[in-house]
Amino acid sequence: MSGGKDYLPIADYGVIGNLRSIALVGLNGSVDWCCFPHLDGPSVFAALLDHRRGGRFRIAPASSWQSAQRYWQHTNVLQTTFQCAGGELEIVDWMPLYGDINGCGKSQTEAAIYRRLACRGGPVEVELEWSPRFDYARQRPKITGTAGGFVATAEYGQRLTLSVLPDVTIVDGEFGPAVRGRFTLEPAAPLVIATRWDSDIAAVEPDAAMESLRETAETWRRWVEKPQAQQVRQWAAVDSELMIRSELVLRLLTHGETGGIAGAATTSLPEVIGGIRNWDYRYVWLRDSSQIVESFLALGHRAEAVELLNFVERVSQHRRGNGDSLQIMYGLHGQRDVPEESLEHLEGYRGSRPVRIGNGGFRQIQHDVFGELLDSAYELARFGEPLSAKMWKFLREVVDQACEQWREPDYGIWEIPGQRQHYVYTKCMIWVALDRAVLLAEQFQLEGDVQRWRAERDRVHAELLRCGYSSEQAAFTMVYGGDDLDAANLIMPVREFLPPDDPRIQATIDRTIQRLTANSLVYRYRTDDGLEGEEGTFGLMSFWLVDALAYSGRLQEARTYLEAMISKANHLGLFSEQVDPRCGQLLGNFPQMFAHTGLLESALHLAYFEQSDKRIPPPTGSPEHRRKVRR
Repeated sequence: MSGGKDYLPIADYGVIGNLRSIALVGLNGSVDWCCFPHLDGPSVFAALLDHRRGGRFRIAPASSWQSAQRYWQHTNVLQTTFQCAGGELEIVDWMPLYGDINGCGKSQTEAAIYRRLACRGGPVEVELEWSPRFDYARQRPKITGTAGGFVATAEYGQRLTLSVLPDVTIVDGEFGPAVRGRFTLEPAAPLVIATRWDSDIAAVEPDAAMESLRETAETWRRWVEKPQAQQVRQWAAVDSELMIRSELVLRLLTHGETGGIAGAATTSLPEVIGGIRNWDYRYVWLRDSSQIVESFLALGHRAEAVELLNFVERVSQHRRGNGDSLQIMYGLHGQRDVPEESLEHLEGYRGSRPVRIGNGGFRQIQHDVFGELLDSAYELARFGEPLSAKMWKFLREVVDQACEQWREPDYGIWEIPGQRQHYVYTKCMIWVALDRAVLLAEQFQLEGDVQRWRAERDRVHAELLRCGYSSEQAAFTMVYGGDDLDAANLIMPVREFLPPDDPRIQATIDRTIQRLTANSLVYRYRTDDGLEGEEGTFGLMSFWLVDALAYSGRLQEARTYLEAMISKANHLGLFSEQVDPRCGQLLGNFPQMFAHTGLLESALHLAYFEQSDKRIPPPTGSPEHRRKVRR
């Protein structure tokens, strides 16, 4: 692996953003990942994926230092503090964000990163490097001086400016020019440096910058400090600050104009260091997004939950009338095609090639999305959010498609290469789609072919019990007639496919613990999936084990597994996709939406079963809800 020592651990990053894009800022003061103007567009800084070619925006003391990071309370404003020989350097990083960020379409921002520098205890000599590399470093920029700073331009008209002191210079290098230099920062003279996308102005007006910082912090706080959310967090099963961080991460991953929620902020961070399990997660998976709805509703973030379902209905319009299946993923702006390609010129994080952009998974058939979508709609309805006639028409089409296609094999939740198979999780979620359609029609007086839906639901249930449970393995298996386990089947009692005390559910939980856990963390599967290397444990599956145990009344076990997973968050409370159970190293794309959603769900579910004071409606799968729907 080339250059491993030149890469920070994934856990050493914080994130900032503006509901359009996100930047990763390391404990070394370096912005090593950022795509402007949108998260799913080409990068301008990508040292995360190639420390030589990718480009960065680094500010740090020139002498040796030790650093720490924290977020300003209840915001996505990040502060990095360096202790060094000359004193203390503090860098506050933010992307400007203003206005009402409840729902989509009401916020304002600019594509920019602002960095406020201040020092204490004496003057500090500071190093700066600004080396933008447009289009994933496929274009060599031209950097020139301009009034108040510098401007980088590229062949296709991209432009990025830097406001900075005059005693830094343009230097040329093997992979392109950069602005580098040193300057002395005095305690009484704080400084704001900004890099802006598509701007003609480099200079920063100090008072305006500080007003931007204040407004950005207040914008985040207004969103997260809703009274309902505060009451629920005080009751939940984990520290409220950790929940707030997960909520803010999920909001960061939500596009402010469309309502789509990205799976993660990055591409190609490896599941195996030096391996090929490197994927682009900067897109909207219907499955991933639907997991958020229950938690957001319980915490008072109703507009985001509604907008997410509206996004799905809107981007799925293309399939109507031509028989196309519901697509599993879309671009943040609703793009249907996100073709995958490899960037051969980048070495990848710690030598983990290939670096991929786009995701070929959009072509896969995965029928579980029917269930996730209908379950989201049911949650909205029972939380008092009415479904429009247009939305219900769309959902009826989805349910009818589930009736027609449930007997067909698919690629399953994990997108395993090879032939389609009959995945147990898929069949369970198809049952959920049909079941929630029946409940919606019956409870909310909505029209639909309920007789057909109920009959097909019962057929799916019977077939899954007959073909999906293995007496020999004492568990529901990954596929019909198979021997391998799939941790995704832990969702069965939560989605009410069977009651938690059913012996087959309890046996599946026990076998999952026996065969799919390591150091109290959960692998999603251990089967040969045709890819090189063995991945880490999967964050969401660890949280789903917590849920399954909590629903089963095994509360102490649930808390043990919850605390094990929480301990793997980084210094800021951020999770990646996976964790190496041997050393605790974070793996995969970061921060990942699935893991943060899992934390919120587990915090609410465990609290519901631990405490007599119920502050959220009975979740599906609880005894109260099962009685209500006469199960």
